[in-house]
Formats: sequence, structure tokens, C-alpha cells
Amino acid sequence: MFKEEREENEFNWEMIGNIDMGRPNLGSTMDVSVYRLMQFTLRDVIIKNYDTKTADKIFFEAGHVAGRELCKNLIDKENDFGAFVAQVQELLSHLKIGILRIEESDLEKMHFTLTVAEDLDCSGLPVCDENICTYDEGFLSGLFGEYSGRNFDVKEVDCWCSGDRVCRFDVKQL
Repeated sequence: MFKEEREENEFNWEMIGNIDMGRPNLGSTMDVSVYRLMQFTLRDVIIKNYDTKTADKIFFEAGHVAGRELCKNLIDKENDFGAFVAQVQELLSHLKIGILRIEESDLEKMHFTLTVAEDLDCSGLPVCDENICTYDEGFLSGLFGEYSGRNFDVKEVDCWCSGDRVCRFDVKQL
């Protein structure tokens, strides 16, 4: 499952396991600091062993796979776009990933400006003049792509770490 060499992603939803059975006392929740500990130490090791470009590529790709899989397994893809967004907003809030809002929407061009408040990856970190939510870019790209069957380019244009109080993403169909 995790040790064989491969050229393609083989993640499937079953790899998440039966959390209720495996964690009957602790359950499915954990402190945000533990998530960030894993994310930022992993990023740090990738940068040390490779470079920042490789780390960004890996984090974007992992986010993309996660967004696709979340959509496949937890989102009703038969919904119209408004219902899709409402379902994603509810799910991201329920999972405590962040609070999603659509600031601008052009359905004809499939171009959107989204914000995520209280973002799991960065809200509360010190200002560092960087947009750091590369995983989120991939996640949103995968989520929108899986829902629509199209490819999307997603770029973070504002971040908590660059001094904003929400993360803002430009999402557009390729």
C-alpha cells in the first residue's frame, strides 16, 4: 500500500480507514498544531533535501489529489454549481478546514475569486510576506476539476502570512 514504487497516484478513500473503530476514545478530531507540525516538518525536509520548487510541486499535487478524492467521496457532483458551493462550504466548515466564501463568480468563463477564513494551513501564523497555501491551491484545483470535469489553475493572491486576514484564491478554468 505505501512501500511499492509507482508512477501513478494510488490513493483511495479506504486508506483513511475506519476512524471510529481505530480511535474509539480519541475520535476523529485533533489539534490544529499537530496537523501543522506534520505539514511544516514535511515541507521543511523536502526543501532541505530538494528545493522550494520541488516542495511546492509536491504540496500542490498532494492537495490536488486530496481535493479530487474529497469531491469523489463526499460531494454530490450532480448538484448545480450553487448547490455544489453550498455543500463544499458546509463540508469545509464541518471538517474545520476553513470558512469558504465566493467573492466573485463568472460561471460562463468558469473564473472565481474565493476566500478561506480561518484557514487550517496558515491562519494565526506570523506575517512573513509570503503566500504559503500551495496545498490549498492544489486542493481547490482538484475539487473544482473533479466536480466540473475540467482543469483549473488556482493561485493564492492573498494569505494570512502576507498580512491579509483571509486566504484569497483566483480560480480559473484552463
